[in-house]
Amino acid sequence: KAAGGARGAVLTRRGITLRVLLRDGLLEPARGVLSIYYLGKKFVGDLGADGTITWQETGQVFNSPSAWATHCKRLVNPAKKSGCGWASVRYKGQKLDQYKAAWLRKHQPNAPPAEESLASEGEEEEMPEEEEEEVTREGRAPVPEPAAPKKPEEKSKKQQCKSLAEPAGTDHGPPGKRLESKPRVPVRYCTLGTRDSARSPQTLVEVTSFAAINKFQPFNVAISSNVLLLLDFHSHLTRSEVVGYLGGRWDTNTQLLTVLRAFPCRTRLGDAEAAGAVEEEPHLSPHPPGPYYHGNPSVESKIAPFWVMPPPEQRPNDYGIPMDVEVAYIQDGFLTNDVLQEMTLLVEFYKGAPDLVKFQELWSQDQTYLDKLKGSLASRTPKDQSFTHILEQIYSLLKLSS
Repeated sequence: KAAGGARGAVLTRRGITLRVLLRDGLLEPARGVLSIYYLGKKFVGDLGADGTITWQETGQVFNSPSAWATHCKRLVNPAKKSGCGWASVRYKGQKLDQYKAAWLRKHQPNAPPAEESLASEGEEEEMPEEEEEEVTREGRAPVPEPAAPKKPEEKSKKQQCKSLAEPAGTDHGPPGKRLESKPRVPVRYCTLGTRDSARSPQTLVEVTSFAAINKFQPFNVAISSNVLLLLDFHSHLTRSEVVGYLGGRWDTNTQLLTVLRAFPCRTRLGDAEAAGAVEEEPHLSPHPPGPYYHGNPSVESKIAPFWVMPPPEQRPNDYGIPMDVEVAYIQDGFLTNDVLQEMTLLVEFYKGAPDLVKFQELWSQDQTYLDKLKGSLASRTPKDQSFTHILEQIYSLLKLSS
């Protein structure tokens, strides 16, 4: 915009591009000098001499910081509308908008202050977003926040986690003893409202399908039959909730998460002494947990993966939305030794416990609990029959233990 003179006499922030900063020496093209931190994820990019950005993970080329930031953030949070690129992308650890401000101070010290708030070329006007979740790997210390009193809904993540783990008025009872769990009825997400520290952490929330909100699932998931067999076996052993970890491989090019290993935690959620071994208790499961849920009369357990989608950026105090995740299943050729060992260790752990399922008792009119277990695992057992005798040994251990 011209200030009473020829057009272009004053270059606005909208006209300051990476090409301008490269041309005038504030930036230099190089590999891996650009980065984005968002919700615990880090993205690294190369800065080209022509002002383009190449994302190292996939080789995709983007024409502006906004385009790259929007793409990366939507992979993590599909509800993200804009990338706030110049405030999110860092060059050698410093935000790009700081380089833009430096260019203005050097080349146009008399530019109208109002121009400073304009977006850059090729970007839409963007609302300022909350500071991204950043890691101080590059030696930067976080800017301290003023010690102003916080409203309840503005608690830090750590405080929120504490209030979820230890709600006010909860009687934890004697150490090592599990509280009697009352039946929990799932509620609809739309009834939750904003975050509330008084809400029971035991609240079950119905899952939502992506189709119901006119979106596509932003990633694909595949899970091996051995993983399903082990977690299903673990769930059948006790009437209490169980917890464990899943491990696998993430392919950025295909956006595919493949779950290849299960790690059952041999500890009780109500055990105060061993609680440190379990980082997160499964209080947010989308259905009442366990294979003996009466809403599923089938012998085979219903395993329902879900993903908690972050809330929209304009409503940061909302709860995340539990989304139903479609999964592809991989049939393993044989049972691996680690799976068989974990099954044996689980039997030893629950042996003699008061909440161990009595496998010789009747689950239905004509089937015992052991029959139900075998029936549920049948669809998850490899076709290779060489391990059948070992499974029968484990089933015999269960009879003795209960």
